[in-house]
Amino acid sequence: MHQIVTKQKTFFQTNVTKDISFRIEQLKKLERVLKENEHFLNQAIFSDFKKSEFDNYTTELGIIYTEINTACKKLHKWASTKRVTTNFLNFPGKSYIIPEPLGITLIIGAWNYPYQLSISPAIAAIAAGNTVILSPSEISVATSALLAKIINSTFDPAFFKVVEGGIPETTELLNQKFDKIFFTGSTTVGKIIYEAAAKNLTPVTLELGGKSPVIIDKKCNLKICVKRLVWAKFLNAGQTCIAPDYVCVDASIKTEFLKQLTLEIKASNFKIENSNYVQIINEKNMKRLISLIDPEKIYLGGTYNYEENTIEPTVLTDVSFDDKIMEDEIFGPILPIITYKNIDEIIAQIKLKPKPLACYIFSNKNAFIKKIEKEISFGSGAINDAIMQISNENLPFGGVGQSGIGSYHGEYGFKTFSHYKSILKKSTLFEPNLKYFPLSDLKLKIIKFLMHLKL
Repeated sequence: MHQIVTKQKTFFQTNVTKDISFRIEQLKKLERVLKENEHFLNQAIFSDFKKSEFDNYTTELGIIYTEINTACKKLHKWASTKRVTTNFLNFPGKSYIIPEPLGITLIIGAWNYPYQLSISPAIAAIAAGNTVILSPSEISVATSALLAKIINSTFDPAFFKVVEGGIPETTELLNQKFDKIFFTGSTTVGKIIYEAAAKNLTPVTLELGGKSPVIIDKKCNLKICVKRLVWAKFLNAGQTCIAPDYVCVDASIKTEFLKQLTLEIKASNFKIENSNYVQIINEKNMKRLISLIDPEKIYLGGTYNYEENTIEPTVLTDVSFDDKIMEDEIFGPILPIITYKNIDEIIAQIKLKPKPLACYIFSNKNAFIKKIEKEISFGSGAINDAIMQISNENLPFGGVGQSGIGSYHGEYGFKTFSHYKSILKKSTLFEPNLKYFPLSDLKLKIIKFLMHLKL
């Protein structure tokens, strides 16, 4: 690990990565090699998840290609020196900001979207001019091995290197000194990453998780609401960090909501053979999820198959905030339903929990929407939809509090992996004597005037 990091440091110090054309060339090379290996990428993710080619493109590869395309088109603008106004105290002079790469970056990917959550931050790091060491999750075995094979046979390891392994290998990586660490995963592991980074004062971006609520008002288009909610919840069998975790629905529409929910789930016919469903990643997560299903509260579904690692879409009703399923992020195809009569009580309960990664509001009442936006802190969200905010690269993606630190996507990813160096350039034609000895009341009066002078 030390040798890999040392080689990357040596390469970075050559300043090759600071050349914009080099960065674009590497991004295009990445896109090319991924497209050349799409067949194998589809095979690997099917091996890990039974994920279809359709879902692999729409939730993984398509997002990656979009990120690369955007970066290549806009990189010159993102990386350009930006002039800013110079205050009167520094006249005559000019001020500007230079984006520069941080250096050697470590990206630790997540297993639930093994391509997107590993490659997308790597795209941002490369665009910003850094070298990259990528550590994909060992849980998604086939995709991890394929990423290592593709990238390590394509790129100079002194620039971009995939290091496979589990806890021992990641721990050894974290013992090295990096200029930036980017981690996607659980809050528990995020704390370990943060602690390791603190020893070297390494800046981190943590993309974590949390219980993302859905709040449904009686004033909503219920049929559209349910259609979008069901797709978002059971996409990837609920193994999505910004998936709707639980639903708070107005008691007055509970019966109709559950009726529409049942119809939509049945119409969606979530099955692996229908190319719209996946398996649970492993036996450990199967056991954890099954333990959360209270048989007395099953409204729909509840069956599972250990041999195939599948749990059918499951809806639980009459759930309270005190139930076991409301303690931690579900990360699976189980949807608890909580009813409410007073929205203030729901808001109060949500605010007692750690700040969620996402929040979804279904309502056609602007005052209702604004109230929740104002009172509940969350990473990102959507009004009358769910998950789709991630598809807009103009929106920063990230958490707040225990759901994460920092953000990325589009230009926000470039900024995450950059340092913005501030420069003041002064003229030497003359030098006012205001700040030099001897000091006087008149000089102070002039300085005060200049400091508060409106530009």
